Amino acid sequence: MMKASSIHFVLGGETPYKDLAPAFPEILKMFLAETEQVPEDEEIMLMFIELNTADLERNMKPEGYNRKGRMRLVFPMDKPEFYVKAVGKGADVARVGEKINEILAASGIRYTVVNNDLPEL
Repeated sequence: MMKASSIHFVLGGETPYKDLAPAFPEILKMFLAETEQVPEDEEIMLMFIELNTADLERNMKPEGYNRKGRMRLVFPMDKPEFYVKAVGKGADVARVGEKINEILAASGIRYTVVNNDLPEL
């Protein structure tokens, strides 16, 4: 069975980025912990959270986490969505995607999930 290399979370609602702001710190912390990319310096972690959340609160596209590592958390320029993308083989995108899905669902955020590389059933 083929593994997905990316999972997309397409945001809905009238202010999709702003709606994501309250849940984003939990999403980013979980993402970095699950992908073993937590910065050694806690100040750097706080900076990532603050900068991204500030953009979201202004209903603007945030930076996400697009650094070298096993996975990236990417906000594309052209649509209100974000996705988790595996950079190399062996990264468990589905597991991280499921955890993000749980956080979003618990937060009441409107969104749909698309597994980019897998055919729809």
